[in-house]
Amino acid sequence: MTSTIYYFHDPMCSWCYAFRPAWKEIKKGLPTNLPVQSILGGLAPDNTVPMPEDMKTRIQGYWRRIEEVVPGTIFNYEFWTKCTPVRSTYPACRAIIAAEKQSSDYAELMDEAIQDAYYRQARNPSLSDTHIELALELGMNTEKFKEDLASAETHEELQRQIQLTSTMGVSGFPSLVLQTEQGRFPIQRHQTSAEPVLQQIESILNT
Repeated sequence: MTSTIYYFHDPMCSWCYAFRPAWKEIKKGLPTNLPVQSILGGLAPDNTVPMPEDMKTRIQGYWRRIEEVVPGTIFNYEFWTKCTPVRSTYPACRAIIAAEKQSSDYAELMDEAIQDAYYRQARNPSLSDTHIELALELGMNTEKFKEDLASAETHEELQRQIQLTSTMGVSGFPSLVLQTEQGRFPIQRHQTSAEPVLQQIESILNT
């Protein structure tokens, strides 16, 4: 059995956004023979109801907390006045799956583009129109992207990944799980540094 490191995330997870620089460094430091599987956990199902005021306040509180504990992380609070927030992350997850149908590079680029649109550019990440705009900006085949975004296959793939997240015992994002012949090992995340994460992985692989 080949060992695999699983990265569970959601493009509209603010802690995943803050973890992005560390995750990039972790991937650079992983053994070249250790496959990485990126899995979309799906924080919030499809929904069109505007976010209630108490939820808006709570999420803005998360943003402020992240800015305090993860240096260099910046949020654009104009989002809360420019957009109509909706608690729905499945559309953004499907946008990544649709992007991956064109290439794995596009999947990662779409993930980052959704984060940047949401957290830095105050654009609504729950809307398909936003995802199509991002696909165009990334140089993708937008007609194919629109077809894939709405396809039953894409919906089914997201459900498969959400089910895998549950099967692996993951309940929060971002999360890392190392699968080896000896079993599954949750990896403790360090939000600002790659080294502690890489040391954990190395220790388990060398056991």
